[in-house]
Amino acid sequence: MSRRVIFLGTPQFAVPCLAALLQAGDEVVQVVTQPDRPKGREQQLAPSPVKEFALLRGLSVFQPERARRPEAVEHLRALRPDLMVVVGYGQILPQSIIDIAPLGIINVHASLLPKLRGAAPIQWAIANGDGFTGVTTMQIDSGLDTGDILLRAETPILPDDDAVSLGERLSHLGADLLIETIARLAEIVPLKQNAAEATLAPILKKEDGLIDWNRTAGQIENQIRGLVPWPGAHTKFRGHLLHIWKAQAALESHDLMPGTLTRGTAPHIACGGGTVLRALQVQAEGRKRVSGEAFMNGIHLHDNEVLGAIHH
Repeated sequence: MSRRVIFLGTPQFAVPCLAALLQAGDEVVQVVTQPDRPKGREQQLAPSPVKEFALLRGLSVFQPERARRPEAVEHLRALRPDLMVVVGYGQILPQSIIDIAPLGIINVHASLLPKLRGAAPIQWAIANGDGFTGVTTMQIDSGLDTGDILLRAETPILPDDDAVSLGERLSHLGADLLIETIARLAEIVPLKQNAAEATLAPILKKEDGLIDWNRTAGQIENQIRGLVPWPGAHTKFRGHLLHIWKAQAALESHDLMPGTLTRGTAPHIACGGGTVLRALQVQAEGRKRVSGEAFMNGIHLHDNEVLGAIHH
């Protein structure tokens, strides 16, 4: 039986879910996504990944500045959906929208709720050093990722995963879980979230990328992997911004001040707890990304140079 579905989503993560809905034979009567936003150096208006995909598939696209405005709510109500699906839409939905579809709103969230509620669960799962994560389908309520859990699926976080590769894997896991959830909707018993177990994954800020060299090399490596592609993990070198895009905790130890840069084939950086980080891919301010080795070959290293704050 084909259902009338409204799909609300914005990022690349949401695209496999929309594709899976179409493949499952549901009638997607409307795709709702964020308005086009300025992007890149030229700040040209660019459509969201969901809008690009929807237009390729000939679907109708609706881009209200605020979904909660009465005219937007009225537009959605007039479509008489059986079900609504939300995947990374980027706006909290009011009760007036939650009440529209008789089968409710299913949300696909990229964590094992109640862990990592919020806008950046994939990035924080890696940055926090978690060994595994997953996806959850839940019934939307008016809170932030607080609705009843329908189904969950988990996956390990691999040692070389970054936020991009893990996001790609979770997007397909989420698409499969969404289709299973819809198929079994009548029999699934929703599970209340235990608020005492909840953790937060707040929207990323530029300063989340700032590296604190007093942390261990393993913790800093997780931060670097988790914050790709934005804001990227960064420090200062000789007063200028230095991004570290790839790194590995080394098996060596040291007794230097944290942040001290020493020569190796790649930069070796002293971290907290006597640990050492090898920087494998770096980007100096205004320059291209280069290997750690190329970076070291391009500088004349002085004794006891320290990354981070400017030491006089």
